[in-house]
Amino acid sequence: MANINLRSMTINQSGTITAVKVGGELGRRIREMGLVPGTEITIKQRAPLNDPVALRVMGGTLTLRNNEADYIVVEV
Repeated sequence: MANINLRSMTINQSGTITAVKVGGELGRRIREMGLVPGTEITIKQRAPLNDPVALRVMGGTLTLRNNEADYIVVEV
């Protein structure tokens, strides 16, 4: 299993979050959305210019900007 950045994942690729490498307000906001270590995610779509990215998380869909996705490490 490899650890990659969420931004590097392709459409329909799944993985488990291993780390959120940001603190402060942005880190709190990411964690409040349910993106915490151990959470399984799947990349569902990307906008035409690849930003933002749509994720499937806990039965719901969530979108993140690429600059937010850069802080999330996923094991695929």
